[in-house]
Amino acid sequence: MFEKLELIRMAQALASHSGARMGVIARNVAHADTPGYKAQDLPAFAKVFAADEGAMRATRAGHLSASSDAATLIPEQAPGRESPNGNTVSLEGEMVKSVEARQSHEMALAIYRASSDVIRASLGRPR
Repeated sequence: MFEKLELIRMAQALASHSGARMGVIARNVAHADTPGYKAQDLPAFAKVFAADEGAMRATRAGHLSASSDAATLIPEQAPGRESPNGNTVSLEGEMVKSVEARQSHEMALAIYRASSDVIRASLGRPR
């Protein structure tokens, strides 16, 4: 029932995007010394979420969906300076990206908490 609320759906998408972005960042850090490795990043959440707005949604288990979240979360090459060995990973840049992803994930969790508090209050149940 609650997954149908737009705010909850957006928070779920933000948490999913943040988790996937952390995975891409971890892969970049793991390949920091790999010659020729090109750093990757996910598209911005706003771009991914806006693209998903017009997509059909499955409202029942038997419905087919035209798109999937995995299809929209494809890493793309991140801009960056190339080192002498052809690697474009900047550890400082990856640390900044990881902080941004963590903050996005914490924001999604805060939205979950706040919305569950509002739902509890509307039902007359104490926290």
